[in-house]
Amino acid sequence: MNIFNNIQDFKPNRPTVATLGTFDGVHLGHKKIIERLTQEAEKSNTESLVLTFFPHPRMVLQGNSDIQLLNTIQEKAELLKNIGLQNLIIHPFDQSFSQLGAEEFVKTILVDRFNIKKIIIGHDHRFGKNRSADINDLIAYGKIYDFEVEQISAEEIDEVSISSTKIRKALLSGDIQLANEYLGYNYFITGTVVKGRQLGRTIGFPTANLKIEEDYKLIPLNGVYIVKSYWNGKEVFGMMNIGTNPTVDGKERTIETNFLDFEEDLYGKEMRIYFLQRIRSEEKFDSIDTLKAEIENDKIITQNFIKNLK
Repeated sequence: MNIFNNIQDFKPNRPTVATLGTFDGVHLGHKKIIERLTQEAEKSNTESLVLTFFPHPRMVLQGNSDIQLLNTIQEKAELLKNIGLQNLIIHPFDQSFSQLGAEEFVKTILVDRFNIKKIIIGHDHRFGKNRSADINDLIAYGKIYDFEVEQISAEEIDEVSISSTKIRKALLSGDIQLANEYLGYNYFITGTVVKGRQLGRTIGFPTANLKIEEDYKLIPLNGVYIVKSYWNGKEVFGMMNIGTNPTVDGKERTIETNFLDFEEDLYGKEMRIYFLQRIRSEEKFDSIDTLKAEIENDKIITQNFIKNLK
């Protein structure tokens, strides 16, 4: 897959079939749209293209720094590549771009830049300055500039919208299994292992403390989870705690994973960790010994889960 960091860098070799949107999560609903796009491109001997934006338009237009997204932009690109997309443009979204008029967008970008033959878009899609244009305007422009518009049905768009909402709600309530079901893959986070307070090793459970740079990445509800990662091509399982470690009077939220049967120096390394199941809520225990006993129980639950997987 070819990745372009702005619209101007893209120069198609053939006409394109395109869609545009945020595609946060690249879940099963999104996958259906992208697969339709790639099939159409293959059938018509054109190039498949997704135009997405970063930062998320809401971050710019609403000044909404609290927005939580299912994917970082790098994660989204990887997921789209896995579906078979040919071209991805991640265009910087800013106030200037938001002022682009609807017909100017169609003429200068879709027609002149993308050499578009067909656009696949939702019936409720709005575009142009102040989101003034809709699907009917796009169809009218298609007749003027000679490209086809395929509408994604209201039912399918609702399915995509409902899926995104349900995934976020599920993760924020700790329902990993429901989130994974809608995503079609195990939800994951990506970050760098940094030094923490190193309290885990004092009770026999050393942890990798993950730091995620992107503050917009959605982190599931505090608690203990069964997780897995890959190291040197091998699958490794572990227990992750998300929370503030209240038993030892912790204040900052951390993401710490104790990997089972695994001894490697991970400091400074990037890791991707996948969520498999939630074990319990984070609790404040009366003593370190009580905490240790609870983690031992978490380990048994995790080991049994792994056995069932295999």
